[in-house]
Amino acid sequence: MELKITVVIFFMLFKTAYGQIKTIHVFVALCDNQFQGIVPVPKKLGNGKDPKNNLYWGAAYGVKSFFKYKTTDWQFVKKINSSKSIVLEKLLFKHVSKNVYLLAEAYNGKYIKTCIEDFLKASNSQSNEILLYNNEKLGFGGDADLLAYIGHNGLMEFNMNISYREIGKKKNKEAIILACFSKDYFSSEIKRAGAIPLLWTTHLMAPEAYTLKSAIDGWILNETGEQIKERAARVYNKYQKCGIRGARNLFSTDF
Repeated sequence: MELKITVVIFFMLFKTAYGQIKTIHVFVALCDNQFQGIVPVPKKLGNGKDPKNNLYWGAAYGVKSFFKYKTTDWQFVKKINSSKSIVLEKLLFKHVSKNVYLLAEAYNGKYIKTCIEDFLKASNSQSNEILLYNNEKLGFGGDADLLAYIGHNGLMEFNMNISYREIGKKKNKEAIILACFSKDYFSSEIKRAGAIPLLWTTHLMAPEAYTLKSAIDGWILNETGEQIKERAARVYNKYQKCGIRGARNLFSTDF
Protein backbone atom coordinates (compact mmCIF):
# COMPACT_ATOMS: atom_id res chain seq x y z
CA MET A 1 0.00 0.00 0.00
CA GLU A 2 2.83 2.40 0.93
CA LEU A 3 4.62 1.59 -2.33
CA LYS A 4 1.47 2.34 -4.33
CA ILE A 5 1.03 5.72 -2.61
CA THR A 6 4.69 6.58 -3.19
CA VAL A 7 4.39 5.76 -6.92
CA VAL A 8 1.24 7.88 -7.25
CA ILE A 9 2.91 10.85 -5.52
CA PHE A 10 5.99 10.48 -7.74
CA PHE A 11 3.96 10.59 -10.93
CA MET A 12 1.93 13.55 -9.66
CA LEU A 13 5.12 15.47 -8.93
CA PHE A 14 6.63 14.43 -12.28
CA LYS A 15 3.56 15.58 -14.14
CA THR A 16 3.57 18.91 -12.33
CA ALA A 17 7.24 19.54 -13.05
CA TYR A 18 6.98 18.46 -16.68
CA GLY A 19 3.86 20.49 -17.30
CA GLN A 20 5.11 23.73 -15.73
CA ILE A 21 4.89 26.58 -18.21
CA LYS A 22 7.77 29.04 -18.56
CA THR A 23 7.51 32.31 -20.42
CA ILE A 24 9.99 34.68 -22.05
CA HIS A 25 9.24 38.27 -23.06
CA VAL A 26 11.53 39.91 -25.63
CA PHE A 27 11.42 43.69 -26.14
CA VAL A 28 12.91 44.80 -29.46
CA ALA A 29 13.56 48.46 -30.28
CA LEU A 30 13.65 48.54 -34.07
CA CYS A 31 16.84 49.94 -35.56
CA ASP A 32 16.31 53.57 -36.54
CA ASN A 33 18.80 55.79 -38.40
CA GLN A 34 16.74 58.93 -37.75
CA PHE A 35 15.90 58.73 -34.06
CA GLN A 36 18.74 56.67 -32.54
CA GLY A 37 22.37 57.64 -32.03
CA ILE A 38 23.74 54.82 -34.14
CA VAL A 39 26.23 54.54 -36.97
CA PRO A 40 23.78 54.61 -39.89
CA VAL A 41 22.92 51.28 -41.48
CA PRO A 42 21.46 50.83 -45.00
CA LYS A 43 18.18 52.76 -45.27
CA LYS A 44 16.10 49.61 -45.73
CA LEU A 45 17.44 48.09 -42.49
CA GLY A 46 17.31 51.28 -40.46
CA ASN A 47 13.69 52.35 -40.91
CA GLY A 48 12.23 52.15 -37.42
CA LYS A 49 8.69 52.11 -38.78
CA ASP A 50 9.24 49.09 -41.04
CA PRO A 51 9.42 45.82 -39.05
CA LYS A 52 9.37 43.72 -42.23
CA ASN A 53 12.87 44.79 -43.28
CA ASN A 54 14.32 46.06 -40.01
CA LEU A 55 17.78 44.92 -38.96
CA TYR A 56 16.61 43.70 -35.55
CA TRP A 57 13.31 42.14 -36.64
CA GLY A 58 12.61 41.17 -40.24
CA ALA A 59 16.15 41.01 -41.62
CA ALA A 60 17.96 37.67 -41.82
CA TYR A 61 19.15 37.65 -38.20
CA GLY A 62 16.36 39.73 -36.71
CA VAL A 63 14.23 38.25 -33.94
CA LYS A 64 11.19 37.51 -36.08
CA SER A 65 13.06 36.02 -39.03
CA PHE A 66 15.46 33.95 -36.95
CA PHE A 67 12.90 32.38 -34.64
CA LYS A 68 10.32 31.90 -37.39
CA TYR A 69 12.47 30.68 -40.27
CA LYS A 70 15.99 29.78 -39.14
CA THR A 71 15.48 27.58 -36.11
CA THR A 72 13.83 24.19 -35.86
CA ASP A 73 13.14 24.16 -32.12
CA TRP A 74 10.75 27.12 -32.06
CA GLN A 75 7.41 27.24 -33.81
CA PHE A 76 5.42 30.35 -34.66
CA VAL A 77 2.05 30.30 -32.88
CA LYS A 78 0.26 33.48 -33.87
CA LYS A 79 0.35 37.23 -34.23
CA ILE A 80 -1.04 39.14 -31.25
CA ASN A 81 -2.91 42.42 -31.50
CA SER A 82 -1.18 45.06 -29.40
CA SER A 83 -2.98 47.77 -27.47
CA LYS A 84 0.05 50.02 -27.97
CA SER A 85 0.25 51.86 -31.28
CA ILE A 86 4.05 52.06 -30.99
CA VAL A 87 4.30 48.26 -30.99
CA LEU A 88 4.29 47.49 -34.70
CA GLU A 89 4.28 43.71 -34.42
CA LYS A 90 3.76 41.26 -31.58
CA LEU A 91 4.39 37.54 -32.07
CA LEU A 92 3.96 34.42 -29.94
CA PHE A 93 6.26 31.40 -30.31
CA LYS A 94 6.39 28.01 -28.56
CA HIS A 95 9.32 25.68 -28.06
CA VAL A 96 8.70 22.44 -29.94
CA SER A 97 9.71 20.08 -27.12
CA LYS A 98 9.48 22.17 -23.94
CA ASN A 99 6.52 23.92 -22.35
CA VAL A 100 8.11 27.32 -22.98
CA TYR A 101 6.50 30.29 -24.73
CA LEU A 102 8.21 33.37 -26.12
CA LEU A 103 6.48 36.69 -26.78
CA ALA A 104 8.40 39.17 -28.94
CA GLU A 105 7.39 42.79 -29.47
CA ALA A 106 8.76 45.14 -32.15
CA TYR A 107 8.66 48.78 -31.01
CA ASN A 108 8.76 51.68 -33.46
CA GLY A 109 12.41 52.76 -33.29
CA LYS A 110 11.43 56.36 -32.55
CA TYR A 111 10.07 55.19 -29.19
CA ILE A 112 13.15 53.33 -28.02
CA LYS A 113 12.92 55.01 -24.60
CA THR A 114 9.45 53.59 -24.03
CA CYS A 115 10.65 50.15 -25.13
CA ILE A 116 13.51 50.22 -22.61
CA GLU A 117 11.19 51.55 -19.91
CA ASP A 118 8.71 48.74 -20.53
CA PHE A 119 11.53 46.18 -20.38
CA LEU A 120 12.86 47.57 -17.10
CA LYS A 121 9.41 47.74 -15.52
CA ALA A 122 8.81 44.11 -16.47
CA SER A 123 12.19 43.25 -14.93
CA ASN A 124 10.79 44.77 -11.74
CA SER A 125 7.67 42.55 -11.96
CA GLN A 126 5.52 45.47 -13.12
CA SER A 127 3.14 45.69 -16.09
CA ASN A 128 1.86 42.14 -15.97
CA GLU A 129 0.23 40.75 -19.10
CA ILE A 130 -1.83 37.57 -19.45
CA LEU A 131 -2.41 35.83 -22.79
CA LEU A 132 -4.82 32.93 -23.19
CA TYR A 133 -3.72 30.10 -25.47
CA ASN A 134 -4.98 26.50 -25.58
CA ASN A 135 -6.88 27.05 -22.32
CA GLU A 136 -3.64 28.08 -20.62
CA LYS A 137 -2.90 31.42 -19.01
CA LEU A 138 0.50 32.65 -20.15
CA GLY A 139 2.13 35.35 -18.04
CA PHE A 140 4.26 37.95 -19.78
CA GLY A 141 5.51 41.41 -18.91
CA GLY A 142 6.13 41.40 -15.17
CA ASP A 143 4.83 37.82 -14.99
CA ALA A 144 7.41 36.43 -17.44
CA ASP A 145 10.17 34.16 -16.15
CA LEU A 146 12.83 35.68 -18.39
CA LEU A 147 13.04 39.19 -19.89
CA ALA A 148 15.20 40.33 -22.80
CA TYR A 149 15.97 43.62 -24.48
CA ILE A 150 17.37 43.73 -28.04
CA GLY A 151 18.48 46.89 -29.81
CA HIS A 152 20.51 50.06 -29.57
CA ASN A 153 21.72 51.08 -26.11
CA GLY A 154 19.50 54.12 -25.70
CA LEU A 155 20.90 54.76 -22.21
CA MET A 156 23.93 56.21 -23.96
CA GLU A 157 21.69 59.15 -24.92
CA PHE A 158 19.05 59.44 -22.21
CA ASN A 159 18.35 58.63 -18.57
CA MET A 160 15.43 56.72 -17.13
CA ASN A 161 13.10 57.91 -14.37
CA ILE A 162 11.27 54.79 -13.28
CA SER A 163 9.51 54.23 -9.96
CA TYR A 164 10.64 50.74 -9.04
CA ARG A 165 8.80 48.61 -6.51
CA GLU A 166 10.23 46.47 -3.75
CA ILE A 167 10.45 42.90 -5.00
CA GLY A 168 9.68 41.47 -1.56
CA LYS A 169 9.11 37.74 -1.66
CA LYS A 170 8.77 37.63 -5.43
CA LYS A 171 11.40 35.77 -7.40
CA ASN A 172 13.99 38.06 -8.93
CA LYS A 173 13.63 38.25 -12.71
CA GLU A 174 16.47 37.14 -14.96
CA ALA A 175 17.34 39.51 -17.78
CA ILE A 176 19.23 39.38 -21.07
CA ILE A 177 20.37 42.71 -22.53
CA LEU A 178 21.89 42.54 -26.00
CA ALA A 179 23.02 46.08 -26.77
CA CYS A 180 26.43 47.79 -26.89
CA PHE A 181 28.08 48.19 -23.47
CA SER A 182 24.88 47.07 -21.78
CA LYS A 183 26.59 46.05 -18.54
CA ASP A 184 28.04 49.53 -18.01
CA TYR A 185 24.88 51.44 -18.85
CA PHE A 186 22.15 49.15 -17.50
CA SER A 187 23.75 48.03 -14.21
CA SER A 188 22.20 50.68 -11.97
CA GLU A 189 18.72 50.22 -13.47
CA ILE A 190 18.85 46.43 -13.24
CA LYS A 191 19.96 46.67 -9.59
CA ARG A 192 17.16 49.11 -8.81
CA ALA A 193 14.69 46.82 -10.57
CA GLY A 194 15.83 43.92 -8.39
CA ALA A 195 16.60 41.80 -11.45
CA ILE A 196 19.45 39.39 -12.14
CA PRO A 197 21.63 39.78 -15.25
CA LEU A 198 21.72 36.48 -17.12
CA LEU A 199 23.69 37.86 -20.08
CA TRP A 200 24.85 41.33 -21.08
CA THR A 201 27.77 42.94 -22.87
CA THR A 202 31.00 44.82 -22.16
CA HIS A 203 31.71 46.33 -25.59
CA LEU A 204 30.26 47.14 -29.00
CA MET A 205 28.18 44.32 -30.45
CA ALA A 206 25.62 43.32 -33.06
CA PRO A 207 22.42 42.50 -31.13
CA GLU A 208 21.21 39.78 -33.48
CA ALA A 209 18.91 36.90 -32.65
CA TYR A 210 21.35 33.98 -32.81
CA THR A 211 22.91 35.18 -29.54
CA LEU A 212 19.50 35.54 -27.91
CA LYS A 213 18.44 32.08 -29.07
CA SER A 214 21.64 30.49 -27.81
CA ALA A 215 21.29 32.09 -24.37
CA ILE A 216 17.68 30.97 -24.15
CA ASP A 217 18.72 27.41 -25.05
CA GLY A 218 21.02 27.35 -22.02
CA TRP A 219 18.41 28.94 -19.78
CA ILE A 220 15.84 26.29 -20.72
CA LEU A 221 18.39 23.60 -19.76
CA ASN A 222 19.01 25.33 -16.39
CA GLU A 223 22.66 25.92 -17.25
CA THR A 224 24.87 28.17 -15.16
CA GLY A 225 25.58 31.74 -16.15
CA GLU A 226 29.09 30.77 -17.22
CA GLN A 227 27.74 28.02 -19.45
CA ILE A 228 25.29 30.44 -21.04
CA LYS A 229 28.06 33.00 -21.50
CA GLU A 230 30.15 30.37 -23.29
CA ARG A 231 27.22 29.46 -25.52
CA ALA A 232 26.78 33.11 -26.45
CA ALA A 233 30.48 33.58 -27.16
CA ARG A 234 30.66 30.54 -29.41
CA VAL A 235 27.64 31.42 -31.50
CA TYR A 236 28.67 35.08 -31.72
CA ASN A 237 32.09 34.09 -32.99
CA LYS A 238 30.47 31.71 -35.47
CA TYR A 239 28.50 34.50 -37.11
CA GLN A 240 30.77 37.50 -36.52
CA LYS A 241 34.17 35.80 -37.01
CA CYS A 242 35.61 37.96 -34.23
CA GLY A 243 37.71 35.28 -32.54
CA ILE A 244 36.57 33.21 -29.57
CA ARG A 245 38.73 35.15 -27.10
CA GLY A 246 37.17 38.45 -28.13
CA ALA A 247 33.70 36.93 -28.05
CA ARG A 248 34.25 35.59 -24.54
CA ASN A 249 35.38 39.01 -23.36
CA LEU A 250 32.32 40.61 -24.91
CA PHE A 251 29.79 38.85 -22.68
CA SER A 252 29.23 38.91 -18.94
CA THR A 253 26.78 37.15 -16.69
CA ASP A 254 26.98 39.06 -13.42
CA PHE A 255 27.40 42.51 -11.91
